[in-house]
Amino acid sequence: MDIFVPGITEPSQASDSDLWFVFNADRLLVIGEGESARVPSRGELEELGVAAGRCRHYLGRLGERDCFTAAFEASPELPERAEWQGLRRLFGRIDETVLAIAGRAVQIIEWDDTHRYCGRCGSATGLKQGERARVCPDCGLAGYPCLSPAVMGLVRRGRELLLARSPHFPEGMYSALAGFVEPGETLEQTLQREVREEVGVEITNLRYFDSQPWPFPHSLMIAFVADYVSGEIVPQPGEIEAADWFGIDRLPRLPHPFSIARRLIDETVASIAKSIA
Repeated sequence: MDIFVPGITEPSQASDSDLWFVFNADRLLVIGEGESARVPSRGELEELGVAAGRCRHYLGRLGERDCFTAAFEASPELPERAEWQGLRRLFGRIDETVLAIAGRAVQIIEWDDTHRYCGRCGSATGLKQGERARVCPDCGLAGYPCLSPAVMGLVRRGRELLLARSPHFPEGMYSALAGFVEPGETLEQTLQREVREEVGVEITNLRYFDSQPWPFPHSLMIAFVADYVSGEIVPQPGEIEAADWFGIDRLPRLPHPFSIARRLIDETVASIAKSIA
């Protein structure tokens, strides 16, 4: 498997094999190959008649291939094999490493587009050499790509898991609880607050599971497993459509396997099953 090495400084020479992550709004240009899809190379991009527009940035190197991103403001007529697709719709269709790079790319595009002017004095900003930053030439304010950390918690009660569904979830899908970190909070305090607010339950014994960049639009998801202490489930109006305790042998529809939520649930279920075997 090729390893991705992030970078900022563009190489001196271009190659037709360079990978280009071109976005129209939040949709990525891909070449469909049956059920799968891939990102076009520089040479293929020219064949498609798509010119990389504004917000051009170097991303790094995947194996022996350099990676770039850019925004395309229009939506050109594409050949039948090419398509614009949202990143969520590419789950399972595109290589996971490439999809992760695409998530990085769309966040850089969004940052560049929203930091073209200084948030303090309104002057036009410029790119800072050697760093991923836009700097105001007048007041010196630097703007870096922003991340919004969020915590996710899977609450256990014996052989049961507390799962909930948001109003915007696909029909019948449940997941672990999650929420954004507020200023002054630790990750653990955030999770305890979110679980209390969203379902009225108290938790303890938080154990770190894993983290995953989540470009919808610019989150870093940090996942934990926690144990139930007390409280009856009371869904928070407007935030939680439904919530319940599910035994590991009667789980509802779950998130896509690419997501950290699914890995969190699957590995916790496997751990419980092993403990009672």
